[in-house]
Amino acid sequence: MRIVMAWSHGTDVPALRAAHPDIEIVEVERDRLGEVIGDADAVYGWVTTDELRAARRLRWVHSPGAGVEWVHACDGLAESGVAVTNTRGAHAQTIAEHTFAMLLYLTRGLGRLLDAQRERRWAAEYLDNVGISGMTMGVVGLGRIGSEVARRAHAFDMRVIAVDANPIARPQHVERVDGVDGLPGLVSESDVVTIAIPITPETRGMFNAGRIASMRRGSYLMVLSRGGIVDEAAVAAALRSGHLAGAGLDVFGNEPLEDGSPLWTAPNVVLTPHVSGTSRQTTALNWGMFVANVARFVRGESLENVVDVRRGY
Repeated sequence: MRIVMAWSHGTDVPALRAAHPDIEIVEVERDRLGEVIGDADAVYGWVTTDELRAARRLRWVHSPGAGVEWVHACDGLAESGVAVTNTRGAHAQTIAEHTFAMLLYLTRGLGRLLDAQRERRWAAEYLDNVGISGMTMGVVGLGRIGSEVARRAHAFDMRVIAVDANPIARPQHVERVDGVDGLPGLVSESDVVTIAIPITPETRGMFNAGRIASMRRGSYLMVLSRGGIVDEAAVAAALRSGHLAGAGLDVFGNEPLEDGSPLWTAPNVVLTPHVSGTSRQTTALNWGMFVANVARFVRGESLENVVDVRRGY
C-alpha cells in the first residue's frame, strides 16, 4: 500500500510511519504529485484531472481542510469511485470564535481605540458603539460552522434565525430554520448576516449586489466559509455608502486578495487572510482525523467525513 503526502502543514509523517510500518509513505511537493501518483493508493492533498487520469490504483483522497471546491474541477472524479474525505467540523469552533472577534471589533469600535493607543492618546470621548445583545443574527448554512456561530450568538443574547439547503431539526436556541427560499426574509430582518456555506455552482455569487442591497441598512456582513459567494465590489460599495455598518471577510474570490481590490480601502471592514480556521487545536484535529482514517483504510473499513463529490461538500 502506498500513500502519497502532497501537503505538509501540520503533519507528523514519522509517527504515521511508525504506526504503519507496512505502508510506503511518500512525501512530495504539491507540483510533483503527478510524477508519483501512478502507483498511489491514497493521496493526502487534492488531485487535478490530469493527476486522476494518471492514477492507476487510487482509491482515496484526503483533503486537509473542510473546503473541497477542487472536486468540481476534477473531471471524472465522481465516476471514478475514488473516495474523498475532508476535515469537516475540525475548524468549526475556531471559525465561530473568529466570527465574533471580527464582529466585536467592529461593533465596539476597537479600530479607533487601537489607533488612539498607537498615538498614546487617551480616547475617552464618546464613541458611537453598539451592543450585539438583542440583535438578530442570520446564519446562512446551519452546518457545523453555522451551528457553532448560532450557539455563540445565543450566548450573547442575540435572536438567531437560519436558512439551510437541507432539511434539519431546529436547534432549541435557533428561532427558526427555513429552506433556501427563506433567504430573502433572513437577509431583510437580520442585523448580522453570517455566511457559512460551501462554494458550489449553486452558491457562487449568491450574495450579489442586489442581495446586499436588500440587507437591512446598518447591518453587518460576516463571510467566513469560502470566497466567490459574495460580490466583493458590492460589499465595498455598501460600506462606503453606509448601507452596511461593517463587514468581516476571511475568504475571497481570489487569494491573496488583489492589490486593486476596493475592499482594502473600504471603511469599517476587517480583512483576514483565510486564517479563521487555524489554531493549534485545529491543526491537531485535522491530522488526527486523517490518521484515524488511515487506520480504517488499512482495515478495509468505511471512512469518516466522506464528501459527496457531486454536491461538493
